Amino acid sequence: MYQILLPLHSVTRWLVLLSLLFAIYRGYRGWLGNKPYTTVDNAARLFAVNIAHIQLVIGLWLYFISPIVNYFLHNFKEAVHERQIRFFGMEHITMMAIAIVFITIGSAKAKRKPTDKDKFKTMAIWFSISLLLIFTSIPWSFSPLISRPLWRWF
Repeated sequence: MYQILLPLHSVTRWLVLLSLLFAIYRGYRGWLGNKPYTTVDNAARLFAVNIAHIQLVIGLWLYFISPIVNYFLHNFKEAVHERQIRFFGMEHITMMAIAIVFITIGSAKAKRKPTDKDKFKTMAIWFSISLLLIFTSIPWSFSPLISRPLWRWF
């Protein structure tokens, strides 16, 4: 199962990033351009939230079957001092969960705003903060701190 979930989590990451970037683009475009909030904007918001939640479920499932996390949880005193083990055992999951909470809050708040401009502004700000958290918590292939491949294949 681990060999399936890990590449699935990797592929879904790109869907999360693309959907968030598109929703953020639509948010700033509408907010700064005084555009009407359309069904495309609402669909961009919903798709970003839904794909982020799917990624969360895959990530949590992966977390509980990961040999790295298993080592971290069973050898906490030693593992917390090992950068790569600590990253996957504690840092990655915490930051990503916070980012998805922000996406969810931003989406819910935007949905309830009375004006189109407020909807766009709320979506743009909350999703931008989330994207920043996600960017800093992905184990990029070029990162000097923790490095993983950009694509994992099945």
